[in-house]
Amino acid sequence: MSAYHSLTYHVTFSTKHRTPWIEDAWVERLHSYLGGTIKQMDGIALTIGGVEDHVHLLISLKTTHRISDVMRDVKKSSSMWVHEEIGFSPFEWQDGYAIFTVSPTVRNVVSRYIANQKEHLRKISFREELVRMLEESGVVYDPKYLE
Repeated sequence: MSAYHSLTYHVTFSTKHRTPWIEDAWVERLHSYLGGTIKQMDGIALTIGGVEDHVHLLISLKTTHRISDVMRDVKKSSSMWVHEEIGFSPFEWQDGYAIFTVSPTVRNVVSRYIANQKEHLRKISFREELVRMLEESGVVYDPKYLE
């Protein structure tokens, strides 16, 4: 029998110290680059969005993917892309990330949420958003790592 799977993840991570480095002038190119990186790893980027200090990815991966490897490679290659293509050498991502599994029944809801980040974040900060996601998912966290 073949291995059938539906592995969809909502991933979010921010720039180093949540510095607002991601500019409107190149944010779409960054999102496209992130999606292309996922595709090169044999994954599927369903939706990518974000604002000046963080990104959200809705991605589908295979059973053979190791999340930590995928995230390391996505963040490393996109940082290098910003350095080389945008010419902004101070750019860095934070060390960590938050990742949540997404049921097929709510995939469209999460996709819309990611696509509407600018509108959503007019109401709350990224930190508040992250705390809400962690708490709704039942993730135990240490607040000192949210700064």
